[in-house]
Amino acid sequence: MKVKKIKVATATILIGLVMIGASQAALRAQQTDKALSVWEGVYTKEQAKRGEGLYVQNCSACHGPDLAGNDEAAPLAGPVFLSSWDGLSVGDLANRVRVSMPPNNLGKLSRQQIVDILSYVLSFNNFPAGKSELDPKPELLKQVRVEATNPKPK
Repeated sequence: MKVKKIKVATATILIGLVMIGASQAALRAQQTDKALSVWEGVYTKEQAKRGEGLYVQNCSACHGPDLAGNDEAAPLAGPVFLSSWDGLSVGDLANRVRVSMPPNNLGKLSRQQIVDILSYVLSFNNFPAGKSELDPKPELLKQVRVEATNPKPK
């Protein structure tokens, strides 16, 4: 009888531990799925540097070397750019580039090249670099919010 009670108690404890582990794993998954802000360092300096070269080759003819745009191309830096994209995701921005840029050679840029260029754009707009590169996966880019002002100023 004692052995049976010990087995039941052991099984109950093991089931409890498994449930705790499962709930912690679910909590970690939710935390990694939460939205990030561009103020949290979502690209690296190296990635922005790669993006600068790609920007010069593929974007500067229309958007200008200072990302200010012109009559035909929207600015990619400054208050007009920030107010246009404030509250949207980097995924929205990446998709816009993917389907419409460069206008004379649609589809030329790979998803990786697009996020490298966007890393340069973020850098140019004084969003901080971080330790991890901006990932080209659309589902991950959708989780990164563009915020014109830092929600947590230091």
